[in-house]
Amino acid sequence: MTGPGRLRPRRGWPLADRGSGAVLTVGVLGAVVTVVLTVIPVAGAFVASQRVANAADAAALAAADVASGAVPGVACQLATAAASLNSAVLDGCELSGAVALVSVSSSWWVFSLRATARAGPPGTP
Repeated sequence: MTGPGRLRPRRGWPLADRGSGAVLTVGVLGAVVTVVLTVIPVAGAFVASQRVANAADAAALAAADVASGAVPGVACQLATAAASLNSAVLDGCELSGAVALVSVSSSWWVFSLRATARAGPPGTP
């Protein structure tokens, strides 16, 4: 039945949409792969930056322990050891009384990561 308001099927209509599902699937897969390839390096860089921050904290605490007399040794040597145990390199180590300020660096993939940390007895400025 044809008339006003009724759509007429196009000639060859069942065959005209053939393969459109495959095109849609390829497009969706391409979008998913793009998102995954973008998110993985960014998430990895975030995790690596947290590891560098943890290495800086450990190095600062090690140096502050030596500076306060709680642990025997040389403060910056112990900070270097703490940083290297956390896969980082000690870039700087400063002592001001019992307060230690250290900076460490590391690299992950193409990223160069740096972190600083300060440690000392409670109440010290």
